[in-house]
Amino acid sequence: MQHPPSFKLSNCQGRKRALLIGINYFGSKNELRGCINDVHNIKAFLLERFNFKQEDMVILTDDQQDSKFIPTKENIISACQWLVRDAQENDSGHGGQVADTAGDEVSGFDDTIYPVDFERYEGETGQITDDQLHDLLVNPLPKGCRLTALFDSCHSGTVLDLPYVYSTKGTVKSTQNMFKDAGMGLLSAGMAYATGDKNKAISSLMSMGKQIYQTKRTEMSNRENKSSDADVVMFSGCKDDQTSADASEAGKATGAMSYAFIRSFRENQEQTYLELLNNVRVILSDKYSQRPQFSSSHPLDMDLQFIC
Repeated sequence: MQHPPSFKLSNCQGRKRALLIGINYFGSKNELRGCINDVHNIKAFLLERFNFKQEDMVILTDDQQDSKFIPTKENIISACQWLVRDAQENDSGHGGQVADTAGDEVSGFDDTIYPVDFERYEGETGQITDDQLHDLLVNPLPKGCRLTALFDSCHSGTVLDLPYVYSTKGTVKSTQNMFKDAGMGLLSAGMAYATGDKNKAISSLMSMGKQIYQTKRTEMSNRENKSSDADVVMFSGCKDDQTSADASEAGKATGAMSYAFIRSFRENQEQTYLELLNNVRVILSDKYSQRPQFSSSHPLDMDLQFIC
């Protein structure tokens, strides 16, 4: 039997810490232009809008001279540990794909982030997976502590493995996705039957049933194992199977999601979680195909005002 998480919402009036990471991958074939600009923009935004203090921020970018602040895998892990260390109730923090080996991904893939030195490691071990990020950033948090995460990176839809993913209507997505999968499966089976291929029709129905069962089983397991007593919410730049644009806005290089997130608050400083999700989508919809996502570690009333 599935039990609801025993969580507590944070009022975000305690200590505040921020971890900001931007990697342009200078000199590589995957070089980006806007990631470091995003860090500076988000930093200014947090200082101005949410009363963070500069001395409570750790910034990792690959243009720094001090090796401690280069976003290597080791430094990113250390910075994540700093962000959640000694966290207390009402404190608040802001903070590619490989095959899933833990069985907790509906898609069969883990979402990852790429440190600047990922190519120094063997195979895919240089990447930091969503399972590792969940262990680093979510599991250590006490009841009533807030973590607000913003990931403007490719394949970042569920990169913290938070079990409650919300739609633009403010409802949890799982039921919608199951019926969508069922509709596609029934269509395939119906077309096969109409052409006289009964074996293919039966096979399509069996495959559909297996997929829906596996999806539901994985989601129930994640809600049992990946929920948290803490108050964790995440905005991500795109769905798990999409990329986040390295864009140019107002003549400056920027991540499209980071730009939309800040612009949304410039236009309306008081927004609900649902309004914020829809507003960043509207801002991006004219020029970009990516669809920002919102997820949380617990059931959430999306009509509550967003705080950080």
